Amino acid sequence: MNGQADYVFLHGGGQGGWVWDETITALDRQTHGGFGRALALDAPGCGRKRDRQTEHLTMQDVARELVADIEDAGMKDVILVPHSQGGQAAAFMVELQPRLFKRVVHVSCSIPLLGQTVQDMMGTSVHGGSEDEVGWPFDPSTTDIATAGFPLMFCNDMDAALSASFMAKLGQDAWPAQTYTLTDWRLDHLADVPATFVICLRDNIIPAGWQEKFAQRFRTDRQVRIDAGHQAMTTRPHALAEILRHEAA
Repeated sequence: MNGQADYVFLHGGGQGGWVWDETITALDRQTHGGFGRALALDAPGCGRKRDRQTEHLTMQDVARELVADIEDAGMKDVILVPHSQGGQAAAFMVELQPRLFKRVVHVSCSIPLLGQTVQDMMGTSVHGGSEDEVGWPFDPSTTDIATAGFPLMFCNDMDAALSASFMAKLGQDAWPAQTYTLTDWRLDHLADVPATFVICLRDNIIPAGWQEKFAQRFRTDRQVRIDAGHQAMTTRPHALAEILRHEAA
């Protein structure tokens, strides 16, 4: 697990590349700076691209831009690490440039079936209310998602201080609106690149059983588990870094 590897990280919804800071620091400390290179991508409308006009951008546009960001950085044979919604863009990135990636390590990622939107996939029920919907950790018809829902979704394994710090950053970033209305999800090509799925056992957004379903959709050949909520890169950065180093090897 001491060999060098280059990592490209892709954040999920409502976040930016900043969410990977702790994990990149953990990789650096565990390898004494010898792990290779790290690039934390920002989807248009997020992080360093927060001020971009994105209403015209499709998921295909996003994928092309992110692949270009990797190529502009001169990186090849990388370990791509998408989180949550980032897995949806990663599917298009792999289709565009499969030879760019050595392995994809999905961290609690999700992807709809062909003909579904993201909202169709998530549904309107509570967790377990419908076998065809991921559902929510609260009743979405009676809960204000931003004020009461987000802490339940993202912070269930954080202490008060970490939760307050994370919530202060959450929601300032937004993926292009068209990425939520896409229904043309193509999955078969994903088997062309080796892939791992990191199942977050305490995830309060995507239950572990649904993560196992998504691992199959992403055509992963390996599944590993981490005792963490949805934001494993925030709450368990060193444990996640160890997993990434192992999968890179």
